[in-house]
Amino acid sequence: MNEDLDTIPDNTAVRTALWRALHTMVDAKPHILEDIIGLQLVDPDSNWMQRPDMHPGFTKRIRASILARARFIEDLIMKAHHEGINQYVILGAGLDTFAQRRKDDISNLHIFEIDEPETQAWKQKRLIETGHSIPEWLHFVPVDFEKTSWKDELIKSGFDITEPAVIVSTGVTLYLTKDAIVSMLKQMSHFAKGSVLAVTLYLPIELMDKEDQPLQEIANKATKEAGTPFISFFSVKEMRDLANEAGFSDFELISTRDLESRYFGNRSDDFKPASGEVFLLVTL
Repeated sequence: MNEDLDTIPDNTAVRTALWRALHTMVDAKPHILEDIIGLQLVDPDSNWMQRPDMHPGFTKRIRASILARARFIEDLIMKAHHEGINQYVILGAGLDTFAQRRKDDISNLHIFEIDEPETQAWKQKRLIETGHSIPEWLHFVPVDFEKTSWKDELIKSGFDITEPAVIVSTGVTLYLTKDAIVSMLKQMSHFAKGSVLAVTLYLPIELMDKEDQPLQEIANKATKEAGTPFISFFSVKEMRDLANEAGFSDFELISTRDLESRYFGNRSDDFKPASGEVFLLVTL
């Protein structure tokens, strides 16, 4: 990996970028989403595909989940943009490459990527090094989540709080307490009328499909050993209660099965997403 900065991006962001690239290399067409730009940014060693966490078979279902999540979000923002929404907020953006891959499909869309300062500094440098310009409509919003308000920093970066937006947070709530999740959702609830919120929540391991439980156990152990344990899981009822507590009375839960039927129905290679991830979808 290119490590010419003192810091490197979050391991989860790197792993997600590599899984997205791996999809285009080892999985049958039609691809759920094609993204090799993240691989270009990471610039891993030549044997990266031999890493245990890149094993094509063992990671197949979690890789499918990552692709299903990304495709769902991209379909969501493109639909909203075509309907007149011109602001897109990615909370915990990591190495997201929507701005680079879809730049010819969007006009007047301002994209706000929120993440830790170190990851953002590394990403901006790598974008320039790999020949990707940083247009004026792409806004990087560095936030130390433990010390500053992401919403305040978002507004300082040029976001128009009076206009609707799509606000997305995926893969974040696992690391937050329930109180922190409710606080985040309440902050989102005060965006302009017409805004669309999409936040991923997660089922506990005992409610996942049995074939997914061993991989989840490994993930739980690895994150705990790394000092960033998964701490928040919810049953479907608890997800509904959480949304109600945040002040949402009109919302939708999009399950893995929903995404499977939407994006994987005609495949013959048994490429299907793992169970466990659920989208909370709200239109304000």
